[in-house]
Amino acid sequence: MNVQTELLRRSENEPFAKLLGLEAVEASPGRAVVRMSARSDMGNIFGAIHGGALFSLIDEAFQLACNTHGILAVALNVSITYVAAPQQGATLEASAEELHKTNRTASYLCQVKEMESGKLIATAQALAYRTGKKIEELPAFR
Repeated sequence: MNVQTELLRRSENEPFAKLLGLEAVEASPGRAVVRMSARSDMGNIFGAIHGGALFSLIDEAFQLACNTHGILAVALNVSITYVAAPQQGATLEASAEELHKTNRTASYLCQVKEMESGKLIATAQALAYRTGKKIEELPAFR
């Protein structure tokens, strides 16, 4: 089993990801890329895209990136900085890049950009706990 391919397949069928229209486009060791359209039904009370939608986009990329090594990893902390509001209808792309990994933790730099303009929308630092359990041996992954 190729863990990265299986993670992409599972992301495609994940209920919450479907709700937001998230599209996982890359999962390679320590890296992932996920896209989402900034839809009008994701608006906040001021008409901009809700920060929760942006956080969810980053979190999906982080979830995939930290599990690409085949060891179950879970989030310990994610700290996000909102830089700019995206344009309505823009395609947003979140990337998560592994900065450092040990047997028990791994840190990631995540970014959201508008694909059309390249404008930076948000950044995040994320920390994962690596459980030591092999993903392929988990009952939920069979």
